[in-house]
Amino acid sequence: MLKAIIFDFDGTIADTLPICFYAFQAVFKDFDNKDCTTDEIKAMFGPSETGIIIENLQNKNHYQAIEHFYKKYDEKHSENNYINEEIKELLQFLKKEEYKLGIVTGKARRSLNISLKYLNMENMFDVIITGDDVNMPKPHPEGIYKALEQLGISASEAIFLGDSDADIHAGIQADVITIGVQWLPNYQTSEFTFEPNLTFYSVSKFKEALVKEEILL
Repeated sequence: MLKAIIFDFDGTIADTLPICFYAFQAVFKDFDNKDCTTDEIKAMFGPSETGIIIENLQNKNHYQAIEHFYKKYDEKHSENNYINEEIKELLQFLKKEEYKLGIVTGKARRSLNISLKYLNMENMFDVIITGDDVNMPKPHPEGIYKALEQLGISASEAIFLGDSDADIHAGIQADVITIGVQWLPNYQTSEFTFEPNLTFYSVSKFKEALVKEEILL
């Protein structure tokens, strides 16, 4: 029986990938005088923002660079409205149906909290596992294991949704039903190397499949 729905965040719940790219590009330009493409930034994904900066920035002023990242990340949110009404309605529907909701993301808690505040989703989730909470980022399944443990459910009672190969690989290794999503304007993986159990290109189709009980555990 399906009890919990666990989501990745960037590119899955919110169209925040452009904000991440903007903030990282600002850091590498302002501290290393290096122009990074979005693909170059994307290739660094895995660790939290702090880890990415420490591992990839040549400039040794890591603390200042990390603070600069969060300043730019917050600043870009305040310039735009990143609320997707379909996803907001989906989450409200899932709460009404009494599913437990979770997030497993490589983001640091600080950046996730910025996004959740702007999206008015601060109290929406029953469990949140960030890049700060694990030793091994996705594709390692540690984050999903922690979410399941905190929810008090087994892998057979949960599904995991994500937009990247790392998400799908982590879900497969955690032995949960794994769902690839490409329903926002920006997502990480155009073709999954690791095959998800299902792929959805619209929020409405995912909701319809849930209602019709087409996602079988």
